[in-house]
Amino acid sequence: MATVNENYLKLKAGYLFPEIARRVNAFAQENPQAPIIKLGIGDVTEPLPEACRTAMIQAVEDMGDRASFKGYGPEQGYPWLREKIAALDFQSRGCDIDASEIFISDGSKCDTGNILDIFGDNNTIAVTDPVYPVYVDTNVMAGHTGQATESGKYEGLLYLPITAENNFTAEIPSEKVDLIYLCFPNNPTGATATKDHLKAWVDYAKAHEAIIFFDAAYEAFITDPTLPHSIYEIEGARDCAIEFRSFSKNAGFTGTRCALTVVPKTLTAKTSDGTKVELHKLWNRRQSTKFNGVSYIVQRGAEAVYSEAGQAQVKSLVSFYMENAKIICEKLTAAGLTVYGGVNAPYVWVKTPNNLSSWEFFDQLLSQVNVVGTPGSGFGAAGEGYFRISAFNSRENVEEAMRRITEKFKV
Repeated sequence: MATVNENYLKLKAGYLFPEIARRVNAFAQENPQAPIIKLGIGDVTEPLPEACRTAMIQAVEDMGDRASFKGYGPEQGYPWLREKIAALDFQSRGCDIDASEIFISDGSKCDTGNILDIFGDNNTIAVTDPVYPVYVDTNVMAGHTGQATESGKYEGLLYLPITAENNFTAEIPSEKVDLIYLCFPNNPTGATATKDHLKAWVDYAKAHEAIIFFDAAYEAFITDPTLPHSIYEIEGARDCAIEFRSFSKNAGFTGTRCALTVVPKTLTAKTSDGTKVELHKLWNRRQSTKFNGVSYIVQRGAEAVYSEAGQAQVKSLVSFYMENAKIICEKLTAAGLTVYGGVNAPYVWVKTPNNLSSWEFFDQLLSQVNVVGTPGSGFGAAGEGYFRISAFNSRENVEEAMRRITEKFKV
């Protein structure tokens, strides 16, 4: 009989977001007339920018002509897209990143999990707590952890608490770790990192020959000009960091699927005998073997993000969601709730009222005001007593959800 990967059996009962969907669906079936507003998952609601749609329509036409038809493209992505990303996302900010170091993919969620393919099984891994669940669960699946403890933490991972007391930015560990997951602007707390904070991490990583996995999926939502958008704005980061980015939230590609990962050619790790190996070559080999690339049509849509019209339309889209975040923060604060984030990030991190647990608050919001959010405990033990609200929805829904919540839960 075939055997299974028993690491999957270590996973907690259900991934956070499917569990939310299960509870919401059960409630909806029992209450078919309930006007449910979903501010839980970070899925966008507004249409793709016109520039992207126009480019994709033209790309479809290209596919109808033998002269311009495209079959398999480069697994790393088309050069014309990679070059625009390198120039406008990185080089314009003083980052020494070449187009050849950029890999186009179908999602940063996928890449943050797939990146483990090129790393060994004996690395010490640090994650923040709370944390985007994919970072933890993919390490469990890969066999990099022990069993989950009663608190929900997995043996073998170093958890770095991020709390209101440390402004939701993890302190540098005193011990040596090999792989470090950082996400700024942070999901779920909405916290941001200064250049000094990231420099401390880069200095630590270089001193310990560690690798930072830097998730910058929400960098477009940064409005403070003093905050870095990329870890490569920090000197030395080329030698210790891999960065993940996405078109999902800034350009509304959640259903269209396009993202990128940057693996500098100067980045190395060691074999068991101490030989240094270029990670760029390994990731290129992995992608060439396991991935056939993002479609030509989608990549043309992503390229249009960097056109003059695309830049303006994406900026407008980001501003729309950030205005939603502002409304959420202002309304909940006025109601007496304690809120964090929502300034340079599209997520608002709320302290649950009346000492309710995260899931108790979830259930009350769903049943009493028909609003869905995300329980903080689903992101880790340190998220207990908090609740994430997403700014990704229509203005009408956001305003109505805030009216319902503040009327019911005013402190």
